[in-house]
Amino acid sequence: MSKDRMRNSTRVEGLLYQHRLEKRVTGENSAHPGTEYIRGTVDIATDDAMLNIVSVNYTYVTATNKSGGTNETFVNLSNIINGVFGTVMEVGPERATKLRLDSSVGVNDFYSDRNGVEELVSAKRNEGGFVRVISTLSPKEEDRSTFDCDMIITNVRHVEADHDRDLPEKAVVGGYVFDFRKSILPVEFSAINPGAIRYFENLDATENNPVFTRVRGQQVSTTVVYKRTEESAFGDPVVRETTTSRKDFVITWAQPEEYVWNDPTTFTEEELKEAKQNREIHLAEVRSRQENRGSAFGTGTMAEAPKMSSKMEFDF
Repeated sequence: MSKDRMRNSTRVEGLLYQHRLEKRVTGENSAHPGTEYIRGTVDIATDDAMLNIVSVNYTYVTATNKSGGTNETFVNLSNIINGVFGTVMEVGPERATKLRLDSSVGVNDFYSDRNGVEELVSAKRNEGGFVRVISTLSPKEEDRSTFDCDMIITNVRHVEADHDRDLPEKAVVGGYVFDFRKSILPVEFSAINPGAIRYFENLDATENNPVFTRVRGQQVSTTVVYKRTEESAFGDPVVRETTTSRKDFVITWAQPEEYVWNDPTTFTEEELKEAKQNREIHLAEVRSRQENRGSAFGTGTMAEAPKMSSKMEFDF
């Protein structure tokens, strides 16, 4: 582990399934007014049956990088928008373009107004990264949607299986990872293997006694259809189908020995405290932007608003 650069990477490869990308131009209040950029999401079918659909979000991708050179990710995203790269939904799986997206774990912070109560939502997602055209896919499907992170674990809770919804027993592993700006990101991953469940639950990790380690795993993003039978006082029973999405980051590996906690060579309690304080400043900015955006449209609805600042101008 490098203290200056915490591990936080994801890899998503497969067929280009569909996209929700668009080209926009920054406004006059941007750090660089009049700059064309791309934002939106790319969906990749990572398995041969095209049931595991993983999304990667792009917030601000410009045509050139900081050194003035051509940004290949902008070129490839433009090819997706213009139809040069075919999607499964448009041209079928035989002609769809094979892509590999090297991204990272991020969170989409926004405040939601639920029944008059403001609630912070920090939705985990793949954030940004390189886009490459590839000729062949990894032979093992589980290698096509992965993540690899240095993680500060602060809590683990047990979740029983839900057989009606085909959801397994698991341990939810909560804590923090870091982005390339060294900003702290609250995340939850899952452990499903019985040995993994026991391992993480036996850590006894808490906010005051965290465990700092490295974890790897697989991204699961599938649609589950389950049936429920309702008996009737007369006639045949009624069978109802319900469709739900299962999106999860499932830990499949953890390094044998954890990093030493509260050590200058790894990470200290003081550094964690400072990272949390910086996050509170970030969340205050998120709230302010949403309130201003709501006022501009004559409503107080708390909805996601894109941040157009120099911090978001990535060098992909």
